[in-house]
Amino acid sequence: MTRADAIAGARRQLHSGEFLTELGRRVAYRTESQNPGSRDALRAYLDDELQPAFAQLDFSSRLIESPTGKGPYLIAEYREEASAPTVLMYGHGDVVGGMEGEWRDNLDPWRTTVSGNRVYGRGTADNKGQHSINLSALRAVREARGGKLGFNAKFIIETNEEIGSPDLRQVCEALREELRADLFLASDGPRLSADRPTIFLGCRGGLRIHLDVKLRDGAHHSGNWGGVLANAATILSGAIASLVDHNGRLQLDQLKPPRISNAIRAVLADVKVEPTVGEPALSPGWGEEGLSAAERLYAWNTLEVLAMSAGNIASPANAIPGEAHAVLQLRFVVGTRIGQVVDAVRAHLHNNGFPMVEVRAAQSFAASRTDFDSPWVSWAAASIERTTGKAPAILPNFGGSLPNDVFSEGLGLPTIWVPHSYPGCSQHAPDEHILLSVTEEALGIMAGLFWDLGEMPCDRQ
Repeated sequence: MTRADAIAGARRQLHSGEFLTELGRRVAYRTESQNPGSRDALRAYLDDELQPAFAQLDFSSRLIESPTGKGPYLIAEYREEASAPTVLMYGHGDVVGGMEGEWRDNLDPWRTTVSGNRVYGRGTADNKGQHSINLSALRAVREARGGKLGFNAKFIIETNEEIGSPDLRQVCEALREELRADLFLASDGPRLSADRPTIFLGCRGGLRIHLDVKLRDGAHHSGNWGGVLANAATILSGAIASLVDHNGRLQLDQLKPPRISNAIRAVLADVKVEPTVGEPALSPGWGEEGLSAAERLYAWNTLEVLAMSAGNIASPANAIPGEAHAVLQLRFVVGTRIGQVVDAVRAHLHNNGFPMVEVRAAQSFAASRTDFDSPWVSWAAASIERTTGKAPAILPNFGGSLPNDVFSEGLGLPTIWVPHSYPGCSQHAPDEHILLSVTEEALGIMAGLFWDLGEMPCDRQ
């Protein structure tokens, strides 16, 4: 059989209902890693659902316990020829909270519901649907090759991604030899748009910065004390404005990345950020001056205010708040001196009239990416274009955060991400969904990639 047969076989799994049946079964596992009561569901998803799926593909698999007491991991491996190329793949079986009662038409987040082009359900986009697409494509290639893949394959599935993958690096480094590969290939996050296949090579990092102002206990009457008592909320607002202005532009050099390289500019020149129906329109004039929307999103740093509090917004009193709090997040690209950021913010505020603002960091994700000159990048792009007839968007990193550094830096692998979702998928929110059109194309893309991987010379290492 041929490459075209493998691609057709992958798509046929969607048309026959086989893929949606599998996905529905997987979505039904309530694998909320942020919920302590979901420990049994996390384990059952790996043990009862995925291990049999891997066994059908002739993978051997086993569960690995978390060294810090979190959810378990599944390691699966398929060996064909020692000299054949080896790919390491990744997925996560955990999801964010179901948010029952908040979905449109009161949909059950733990059931897949097809409505037009959409398939609703928690985990459909992040990440059960995406690793299910890859497993289905592996099955189609194996069937087309008469029970073989043509390459060696390894998989690691974690159940802690939605709580920051706290011990993934520790697990992978302990299994370094077992996870040795030529290429890391995985699927998570959104495409550039629903109609354009996408490759991204890594991710932006994220650092949460807490700003706290506590001037006094309690609040005091604004008529009796206004004009003579400092207002914690006013001070906090001024402190934030000294870091990022009203147009979202960074005011502190230490928050900015290095200059965007010509190579990144050239790649992003072909990338247009164009929201589709149901997605928010881009805000005119927002963000760093002189950059395209793609450069702001994929090659620059942003400081966002995630939450603020002072007084009681639901029932405000005529009183001056004595304390105020804000949580900010710096999304940053490779090259940012992230270890210096908190001290730089603290010094900046102290030197600019805000010594009363306490600064601390809470949650951090690393930034990482594969070099553009890796031959795997052009190989993957050529394969996708051959399958779809479309030149994929190639992004240095996607805008969000993933544990890419575990694989690119920890294991030293070239990392290629081929996402199967799209920006309007409502992941981490009510109404999470995938698109049937994107799913069909993604099944073909992955079958093509896996077929082409099996066509490589067996001495490529």
